[in-house]
Amino acid sequence: MSNQPVLRDERTEVIENASYRLAYQIMSFGALLIVAYRGFFLQQSSWDLLALVILSSAAASIYQGRQKILSPRWTKLAVAIFIGSALLAVGLVVLLLNR
Repeated sequence: MSNQPVLRDERTEVIENASYRLAYQIMSFGALLIVAYRGFFLQQSSWDLLALVILSSAAASIYQGRQKILSPRWTKLAVAIFIGSALLAVGLVVLLLNR
C-alpha cells in the first residue's frame, strides 16, 4: 500500500465545480446589474455586456446538451422561458414605441 496522499478525488472535483458555478453566477448577475445601471441611470446601451451573458449561458447549455445531461423537463422549461422573454421584449418595444 502506498503512503502517498491523494491529491485529487471526486470530492475535490465536486467542490471545484461548485465554486466555478458560484463564480459564474456572480459574474453573470453582476454583468446584468451593470447593464441595468447603465441603462436606467446613465442612459447608455450595454449590448456588449448583455451579449456576453447570453453567449456564456448558451455555451454552457450547448455543452451540457451535447454531453446529454439535460432532461426533457429542463428543455421544456428553457423553451418556455425563451418564449416568455421574447414576448416580454416585444411588449416592451411596443410600449416604448407608443410613448
